[in-house]
Amino acid sequence: MQKLSIAIHGGAGTILKEDMTPELEAAYLKGLNDSLSAAYAVLEEGGTAINAVKAAIVILEDNLMFNAGRGSVFTKKGVQEMDAAIMSGKDLSAGAVAAVRNVRNPIELAAEVMQNSNHVFLSGKGANDFAIKQGIKLEPDEFFFSQFRYDQWKAIRDSDNYSLDHTHQGLEELFKDKKFGTVGAVACDKDGNIAAATSTGGMTNKKYGRIGDSPLIGCGTYANNKTCAISCTGHGEPFIRAVAAHDVSCLMEYKGMSLQDAMHEVVNIKLIKMEGEGGMIGVDAAGNIAMVLNSAGMYRGMRNSDGDNYVRIYQD
Repeated sequence: MQKLSIAIHGGAGTILKEDMTPELEAAYLKGLNDSLSAAYAVLEEGGTAINAVKAAIVILEDNLMFNAGRGSVFTKKGVQEMDAAIMSGKDLSAGAVAAVRNVRNPIELAAEVMQNSNHVFLSGKGANDFAIKQGIKLEPDEFFFSQFRYDQWKAIRDSDNYSLDHTHQGLEELFKDKKFGTVGAVACDKDGNIAAATSTGGMTNKKYGRIGDSPLIGCGTYANNKTCAISCTGHGEPFIRAVAAHDVSCLMEYKGMSLQDAMHEVVNIKLIKMEGEGGMIGVDAAGNIAMVLNSAGMYRGMRNSDGDNYVRIYQD
């Protein structure tokens, strides 16, 4: 019988237990569990892997704790610019958006690009115009405001510095503490089809229209039924140069490596040599899940029809 599987992440980096309050830890774990529950319900009801990963991401995008959708960080201009991608392993169809504004759930827009356009990747105003045409829900700037994100941005907005993610310590430690804010999901459905999805608000104080690995097919997001579905989180530039997600697929297809071994090769050998900090989650068409990180922590969780069900934060 085909194994049903879902795995999610909510970002990786310098996430240490000593920096986490019990209340904050509980809030993160609840957010991860809510996402897993929504996605697994889709799979249990016979839904597709695509719909499962989309459901997982929507929950995380609506949660201010995570740097995606509503919780997205401020750019240099004091606005939110969001990126997202989704890919089906069944037919290699994919959709992605970058630098979109006021879109409540960028992953839904990426799915529209995949399913209802002749394109794979839309950006900026054109992507927003497509969102309006397709009836994707938009929200005013106030919807995306949170005091924490604003205070984080205010501390560095007059400099050329940027932050790779939020910190829960004092703002003076903003640059010492590295967390990479991204959310992602991978799933395997009853038909053995797999899918991946990733969404992010990017870097605090980013400028020049910077885009990371999350919306780039093959870098931060990839799915192929022959091999695996992968969603990455980390310092985007090394993940782009490594073509990290697709590299896992290549190691499986051409070298016959297992999902776990291929992900280990990319995350703990290749990316470390490139000073690429972060992690990734993956699933293969048999429903096997792997979660690999080279950072101190990664918000992550998984659930499958074998009864495995957990959420974790720290390296262990």
